[in-house]
Amino acid sequence: MAPKLNDLSVLIVEDDADVRLGCEQALRLEGIATRAVGTAEAALQTVAPHFPGIVVSDIRLPGIDGMALLAQLKARDAALPVVMITGHGDVGLAVQAMKQGAYDFLEKPFAPERLVEVARRALEQRRLALEVAELRDRLAGRERLEARLIGVSPAMERLRRLIADLADTSANVLIHGETGTGKELVARCLHDASTRHARNFVPINCGGLPEQLFESEIFGHEAGSFTGAAKRRIGKIEHAEGGTLFLDEIESMPMSMQIKLLRVLQERVVERLGSNTPVPVDARVVAATKADLKALADAGQFRADLYYRLNVITLELPPLRERREDVPLLFGHFVAQAALRFERDARPASPAELARLVAYPWPGNVRELRNLAERHVLGLGCNPEQGTEEPALLPLAQAVEQFERALIADALRRHEGNLSRASEALGVAKTTLFDKVRKYGL
Repeated sequence: MAPKLNDLSVLIVEDDADVRLGCEQALRLEGIATRAVGTAEAALQTVAPHFPGIVVSDIRLPGIDGMALLAQLKARDAALPVVMITGHGDVGLAVQAMKQGAYDFLEKPFAPERLVEVARRALEQRRLALEVAELRDRLAGRERLEARLIGVSPAMERLRRLIADLADTSANVLIHGETGTGKELVARCLHDASTRHARNFVPINCGGLPEQLFESEIFGHEAGSFTGAAKRRIGKIEHAEGGTLFLDEIESMPMSMQIKLLRVLQERVVERLGSNTPVPVDARVVAATKADLKALADAGQFRADLYYRLNVITLELPPLRERREDVPLLFGHFVAQAALRFERDARPASPAELARLVAYPWPGNVRELRNLAERHVLGLGCNPEQGTEEPALLPLAQAVEQFERALIADALRRHEGNLSRASEALGVAKTTLFDKVRKYGL
């Protein structure tokens, strides 16, 4: 969230202790948060991109001077307001500083009221710039989510909105969905949209680890802690420091390991196998399950305290059969990916093939659809019913409506929402298309 004006501060860079103290007092008396340093080197250690405040710096400084400091600060963050303080006779330098991007300048001696007035104007500009930057980041994040979490269905729109809203919270997340619905993809999207994106995303399949290796793999071990442990090993939890730990198939975690994981979540420390020394860890935990963890906890098959610790936020992933209007979009996306991978033509599905895809119940969800798209690109057919039992199809009227909605949504996407071009592509009157867009909530 962009900072409010009261959250911003002024960094004073001034080697004269008396001037430095006077600036601090003048600003603090007006309720403006202030910090002061005596050198440009100290300022550069403090100011990072998106610094929540402004800089007021003397031009004449020991070591790196104010002009060089201005250049380095602007290189880091071009939108950062920097106010220069000049001595008598340094007006020429002040003009040069303004040309190089300084926000304003103050000529010594200056009245405290002048400093406060300039600082307030600069702080307001900074607040607006940070707000615009945050809005741009949010928009870019939503665009990235739309490119990765494909679909026009209300369920997918709601999921993308939740991920964007929750990404930067530190709360644990539980993702629930059937096999093949994309639980790991959603976890990666949460990580990539958060401030932790520069650190590790560490996935663990709890159902794919033998119980005897579980503790060492996740919590790590010290040298000599068991036969074959020749050297210390950092576990997955430590490897996720500062990032995200993704625990897939959490329902498969052995009960003894659930107790240890609960301590990690409660105390934010981990102990390697063979060690009594707790290691602090800061990792966001995202767990995923296809099971009803509450029912398992009630039956004593999963620790209830761990369930409640993980279940701070729950994301429900809809099965593909509940968002059939997304099938054509997803199929086209997977066909394009497969064509690049196999160096084949991306042959689109025919209307009859798309109708069959929309009507199919997709027990294997998105994963099954992706596999079918690959077979289609390889020329092995586009019939999802091959090798399966007789599917439970939708009633005809419902299947026709969902197919029609999917075709309209796809046409609107391809023509960037232009109703005239979409109606021409679909061969229907613009008024008819408009009515159907309203009917289907598009």
